Amino acid sequence: MEGEAGYVEFATARGGALFRTAWLLTGDWHLAQDLVQETLGRLYARWPAVAAADRPEAYARTVLVRLFLSQRRRRSSTERPTALVDEVPAPDGDSDLRVTLFDALARLDRLDRSVVVLRYWQDLDAATTAELVGLSPAAVRTRCSRALARLREVLGDDLAHLLAR
Repeated sequence: MEGEAGYVEFATARGGALFRTAWLLTGDWHLAQDLVQETLGRLYARWPAVAAADRPEAYARTVLVRLFLSQRRRRSSTERPTALVDEVPAPDGDSDLRVTLFDALARLDRLDRSVVVLRYWQDLDAATTAELVGLSPAAVRTRCSRALARLREVLGDDLAHLLAR
């Protein structure tokens, strides 16, 4: 995968997975799009080195997570809200459960949310997660345990009610 064609192929193939991770981390569709765009821009700038790596998708995920964790950007003053919003219908299924879970996830701090998303939604092991967020594997396991306990507190009986459907 060399050259611009290789980059386009990679971005097309992995863009959806990067977006899903970004959306789970941010909890916001538009911020997730911005995060993926910034990630892909950084990958493009270093594409020859990224393409030569053993696992370019792992490199891309690392860039995405680190951008999320260090994100201190303010919205540009040139951005303006608009009255026109494209309405996208919610998919059928457990929408109440999903909304409840995402609300609870949004209550965690950035690092805890990152650890939970990477460990349980992305199904990464503790060592890989630790490498991505810059912690030791033991610290990742501790953060996961505490974050899951906080999620259980926040969800309380709501989750049992939603799962019983």
